[in-house]
Amino acid sequence: MSDAEAAQRLAAEGFNELPSARRRSGAAIALGVLREPMFILLVLAGAVYLLLGSMQEALMLLGFVFVIMAITFLQERRTERALEALRGLSSPRALVMRNGARKRIAGRDVVRGDILILTEGDRVPADAVVLSCTTLTVDEALLTGESVAVQKAASETIPPKSQKPGGENTPFVYSGTMIVQGTAFARVYATGINTEIGKIGKTLQAFRHEKTALQQETGSIVRNLAAAGLLLCAAVIVLYGITRGNWLSGFLAGIALAMAVLPEEFPVVLTIFLALGAWRIARNHVLARRIGAVEALGSITVLCVDKTGTLTYNRMSVHALALDGERRAVDPRISSLLPERYHALVEYALLASRDNPFDPMENAIRSFADCALAGTEHIHGDWKLAQEYPLEHKLLAMSRAWQSPDGREFIVASKGAPEAIIELCHLPEGEAARIIETAKGMASDGLRILGVARSWRKGSLPGGQHAFPFHFLGFIGLADPLREDVAGAIAECARASVRVMMLTGDYPVTAMEVARKAGFKNFEQVITGEDLDGMSDEELLARLPRITVVARAVPEQKLRIVAALQQNGHIVAMTGDGVNDAPALKTADIGIAMGTRGTDVAREAAAIVALNDDFSSIVKALRMGRRIYDNIKKAMSYIIAIHVPIAGISLLPVIFTLPMVLLPVHIVFLELIIDPACSIAFEAEEEEPDIMRRPPRIAGKPVFGSRTVLLSILQGASVLAVISAVYFIAIYGLRSEAEARTLTFTTLVFANIALILTNRSWSLTILSSARRKNKALWVIIAVAVSLLSAILYVPGLRRLFGFSLLHPGDLAITLAAAAASILWFEILKTSHRRKTNLT
Repeated sequence: MSDAEAAQRLAAEGFNELPSARRRSGAAIALGVLREPMFILLVLAGAVYLLLGSMQEALMLLGFVFVIMAITFLQERRTERALEALRGLSSPRALVMRNGARKRIAGRDVVRGDILILTEGDRVPADAVVLSCTTLTVDEALLTGESVAVQKAASETIPPKSQKPGGENTPFVYSGTMIVQGTAFARVYATGINTEIGKIGKTLQAFRHEKTALQQETGSIVRNLAAAGLLLCAAVIVLYGITRGNWLSGFLAGIALAMAVLPEEFPVVLTIFLALGAWRIARNHVLARRIGAVEALGSITVLCVDKTGTLTYNRMSVHALALDGERRAVDPRISSLLPERYHALVEYALLASRDNPFDPMENAIRSFADCALAGTEHIHGDWKLAQEYPLEHKLLAMSRAWQSPDGREFIVASKGAPEAIIELCHLPEGEAARIIETAKGMASDGLRILGVARSWRKGSLPGGQHAFPFHFLGFIGLADPLREDVAGAIAECARASVRVMMLTGDYPVTAMEVARKAGFKNFEQVITGEDLDGMSDEELLARLPRITVVARAVPEQKLRIVAALQQNGHIVAMTGDGVNDAPALKTADIGIAMGTRGTDVAREAAAIVALNDDFSSIVKALRMGRRIYDNIKKAMSYIIAIHVPIAGISLLPVIFTLPMVLLPVHIVFLELIIDPACSIAFEAEEEEPDIMRRPPRIAGKPVFGSRTVLLSILQGASVLAVISAVYFIAIYGLRSEAEARTLTFTTLVFANIALILTNRSWSLTILSSARRKNKALWVIIAVAVSLLSAILYVPGLRRLFGFSLLHPGDLAITLAAAAASILWFEILKTSHRRKTNLT
């Protein structure tokens, strides 16, 4: 099928997906906004103004309600769109034939008539009929409830209709089921709601809304502050009513204080930062399948990575052959010049490989053989595959038995790890040692080594590989070039105090050579999976700090390493791609699956998917995770700081029986600045210069640590002290109530802007951080200053806000007072930066 045909069918029949309750409509978002406490308080304040006969104030306040509703609605929609993008990325991927070539697409883009290429660990994206397969077994428990996988058989002709799931040797595979073993080509006949899983109403949830530790911590703080705000609100109403005898105005003052104290920005900040953070990370080719992973990225202390495809390109090519102790370098581009004596080695390596390989090594062998053996008798198109013996945990070799054209015997080809092939050939100890030395010599050049052997048999085939009398042929050495940016990424991890460990199935000498090229530092002699098996748990824990490279590692040993690292107090990220990697990915604090070569089982077990399998993308995600957490912390600090002076200046006039400064309309105006600043401007803030030169964040450490809270309260207290001084000087300096309110409110707006600017960075001063890009910030400040100018100098608006005309001299006073309120924090940052640079 061509892409054009697929696009037409997609337009006609719809996406291959099932209806989901996760999506929120615009109406649902709007309803959620209306239920927010802040809007309920605003409506109540508007009702009080109506009772007081202040129609203009009531209408203006209700007008502001709709403005803030619109802003909140747009923020929610932006968050929902980011979540939608993530859902599309996190849906199962599918490998299909398009335009005559293999193409990896999103599962939702599969259409009826597509040819699927299925392999072990894949989740079937649509209902399909099997056209050809090799030892294909499928877990259909999702549909049948049966835990035992069933065997599938290919159909020479496409049956007219499918049958129900379950049963052995049927030619159908179903959407949502899992390939347990083997490979297959299958043609799609039903997608989306027309699949078996669609008919019985199952819905696959690919993206979960879950409470992170940060969300739980913030939720607790919001509840406590809300309770305190309600108590203060009640106290102000009572105090105002008793001292002034005006209960309606007291109710208005209480509402103003409740609005000032209510920390309704906290949950908004978390939702937007985590959702948009996950979206930003996805733009760097890393998908956060679980929102909590975004939060946890900044805590990683150890990053365990595979070599193939992560540190390297996973583009294998044959670079050397070894026969009878003699090694020959070959160029895959001119392999037709290969001498005849090497032909049998290449022939049996080809016979031991699948016809339509997925494995990069098998692809490299087939490409090399097609050229090297072209026109020779070593290509056997008329041979029929009789049986395949797959890799086993204890025997890292696979064999394929071919029936000769006359049907009288079976030719058996085997390839695998050098030790496994030597074991199959039952070689004498001396000869085995000599062969191993040849393999080590090839591996020392960074080559991946495969041993090759052949055998034959008459009569029936046995159940296992050890029953064949194998004859050792030689080695094939394959090279997989290191990614250019790996060395830089590993050096960046070292500067960030993130330890990188390489766990690979490669030969030890190969692993050491790759580690050297990649820039791994201070590692002892490479240990093997066999060495690990010989260590007790206590010995492993003791040696773990010195272990950087583990060769010949199998998934079970990776799981043991992850558990040991966690026992040593580390926060572990682990990469994996196979079905057997799923337990380690689940156990790790952050499991990272490979998006290109990884199985669906691995992707579903992981919290993060590296969409391009690139190690540098993982490091970029780690950097982005630190930035997101930093920006959340800055936004939260700003929210705490700005609420202190707003609440304080709302409460002080009540205590001292003075004219009120802030009424609900003034607080609504401030919210027009606060909401976009904390949810848009801080989210878009660039990373700190030292973000990858500091140790990881301590896992479980609250964002509101004592130092953070103290500095935020001190910022707010200094602003409160300054604006209180402006207010009291104005009131007791024989200024009118309107003049005092104008001076105080203008100072508060400018101090609010100063708080935003100073909290952009806790290491750079305002002047230094001004050079950093943040368009959203400057737009918000420009809008705030424009609105303030309008209510100060447009007569009608000035009367509605209860202001007087602000003269240039008074304006200068408010600017100077606002700057003075955050001056101490700027000096503190400068002092800390000098001290840090000295050390």
